[in-house]
Amino acid sequence: MINTFDWFAKWSEYNPEKIAVKIGETGKKYTYRELHFAANALAVDLEDTYGIQRGDRIAIISDNSIYQVLLFAAALKTGAVLVPLNFRLASEELQYMLEDSGSKLLFYRDSCVDVKKLKPGCEAVAIDKLSNCFNERPVYKSKKLHEEDAVFILYTSGTTGFPKGAVYTHKMMFWNSINTAHSLSLTSSTTTLNCMPLFHTGGWNVFLTPILHHGGTMLLFNKFDPAMILDCIEEERLDLFMAVPTMLKMMVDLPQFSAKDLSSLKYLIVGGESMPIPLIDVFHRKGIPVRQGYGLTEAGPNLTSLHQDEAKRKEGSIGKPNFYVDIRIVDDLGKDVEAGEPGELLIGGPMVTPGYWNRPEATEGAKLGAWLRTGDVATMDSEGFIYIVDRKKNMYISGGENVYPVEVERVLLSHQDVKEAVVIGVPDEKWGESGVAFLVADRELNSSEIKSFCQEKLAKFKIPAVVVNCSEIPKNDTGKLNRKLLKDNYLNTTTSHQKVKVN
Repeated sequence: MINTFDWFAKWSEYNPEKIAVKIGETGKKYTYRELHFAANALAVDLEDTYGIQRGDRIAIISDNSIYQVLLFAAALKTGAVLVPLNFRLASEELQYMLEDSGSKLLFYRDSCVDVKKLKPGCEAVAIDKLSNCFNERPVYKSKKLHEEDAVFILYTSGTTGFPKGAVYTHKMMFWNSINTAHSLSLTSSTTTLNCMPLFHTGGWNVFLTPILHHGGTMLLFNKFDPAMILDCIEEERLDLFMAVPTMLKMMVDLPQFSAKDLSSLKYLIVGGESMPIPLIDVFHRKGIPVRQGYGLTEAGPNLTSLHQDEAKRKEGSIGKPNFYVDIRIVDDLGKDVEAGEPGELLIGGPMVTPGYWNRPEATEGAKLGAWLRTGDVATMDSEGFIYIVDRKKNMYISGGENVYPVEVERVLLSHQDVKEAVVIGVPDEKWGESGVAFLVADRELNSSEIKSFCQEKLAKFKIPAVVVNCSEIPKNDTGKLNRKLLKDNYLNTTTSHQKVKVN
């Protein structure tokens, strides 16, 4: 049973002058004591001025700044629930989530949203006004909270239907922090950075909340700038760095990369997509171990980890479950599959969400007893290493055979000229569905070459029927490949694409 919720009060007592957050772009530093007192001032203001009580939702539409951390610190004291929203969404999408969450207060930044286009149904306050909290030092007695109380409502991307708000509790946050510390040797002496957006669980819970729980130091960046991040790792002598492969490739491609001293990094943490071996090799040649993992908005998100010593031998694996994470791989009947057989990955443990906000049917559909259904198809080898075959919803059926795009993409990426590859399933009159491969390559690839290359490595029904040469692959805000946008654009504008048939 968790008995401590106000982390900033504790660290203000134990190590008050320790730097909790340093702003990457400006160098401005904030100690645990400063954030503790500022959060006290904010907690008083939230209750006295805005009537915020335990369990009330506070929405945030803003880019990264110290003020999100301040709101988080106040939430630990008051029991308020933060609802960070993606400021890149359209007004109608934001409107839906504000209404769905029943937010009682909205903090926003003018450069991120036109509040006049919204009808938030609550008071909207410019987030920069929170700077006044650093000028006050009131006494505030933190509320008695319960570990099942929510601290965040984190909205999913909404690739199907309306987005769902995953309830993220104090219990989940605590055990995610413990799992992260066990896996990555995270302590109060750890210094790392975050450039992931704070409307995503990756921005909040991969490193930021575990670091603040353990009393470490976080360098907070407004956004990802490859040159600035590279300089920061070297100059600040960071212990850890987390990124998706797309971000790492942008850093590696910088002309100054080879001369940079990154030897302070104990690990490079990779998530979002599988990291190609050539990119792993680049960092290994610099003496930097690469650890890949797996996570979900609805659990953790730090769920599995592939030890750096296995990065090449177990290429494509997400590793093994973290210390307090249970997993199962089951068939369509909910029965455990044999080693090597594909099935749906289930997650169990104290870091699993109790459900979706005001969505009992969606919550029921996401659970199999006490287990969370990930929607990911996975296999486990004889040594216990887990491999994600594909998202269950990405699978398509061609001529009665299941095709997992990730499997096809791995083959295409092994072609010496292919830099990026995405495969989607589209309707096909003959086969029901067939594959379309979008390739970013050093040169235009012709049909005979693709056919010959794939036939050596894939069953015929898995070979894409159409190849689209393109200059870039669209990605979402966290750097993941945006399959939905690709598919929507392709189906809407098929005739405008160059196609290469593979018969």
